[in-house]
Amino acid sequence: MPGDVVVSRGKSVTSKLVPILESGDRLSRVEFERRYAQMPRLKKAELVEGVVYTTPSVRCRLHGQPHAALVAWLALYGVAYPEVEVADSATVRLDLDNEVQPDALLRLDASAGGQSRISEDDYIEGAPELVVEIAASTASYDLHDKLRAYRRNGVREYLVWVVLEEEFRWYVLDEGEYRQQEPDAAGCLSSPFFPGLVLDVKALLAGEMGQVLARLQAGLGS
Repeated sequence: MPGDVVVSRGKSVTSKLVPILESGDRLSRVEFERRYAQMPRLKKAELVEGVVYTTPSVRCRLHGQPHAALVAWLALYGVAYPEVEVADSATVRLDLDNEVQPDALLRLDASAGGQSRISEDDYIEGAPELVVEIAASTASYDLHDKLRAYRRNGVREYLVWVVLEEEFRWYVLDEGEYRQQEPDAAGCLSSPFFPGLVLDVKALLAGEMGQVLARLQAGLGS
């Protein structure tokens, strides 16, 4: 076991340690993947701008429930557009300093004009067209280092639900910079890239998922 002490000829020596991932470590992507593979009990770890972030546990109201709501919204969209792939917490190799696990994403296959692909070892390589993250507060790295990494790598749309502030942000890539969209008169945000992808933000923040899904279906019908 890592850290075990063995006794040899009356002297205590430390056995060879297996490197682990710890938040704040600065690693290459290759070393990050090597250490992550040796920690199967670790549920989530990301490399963002060369820095490791680990998530030992997930809170229900701050993450679990918002996550499930947005996955349900995207999954319904994926049913309407089979050429669009929906993924939940899939590993994405963005570049040599960034390997992330977005809470949810939409991507087009490269054969359909998408800018990412599935590697031989079943990871996404390159930038998905749309990424969704759940952030507890505006202090989260989702709104700082990770936002810059997504922008630099060409993620077209970046959606962040800032739970404690009861705020939803939808960024659209415009000439190399993210522009934050403003809700329309009905309190909805919509995608300029994915036709019919509409989000009733007011209903979402109020926990009215029936209304959220109904508004999406109306957008798909139009």
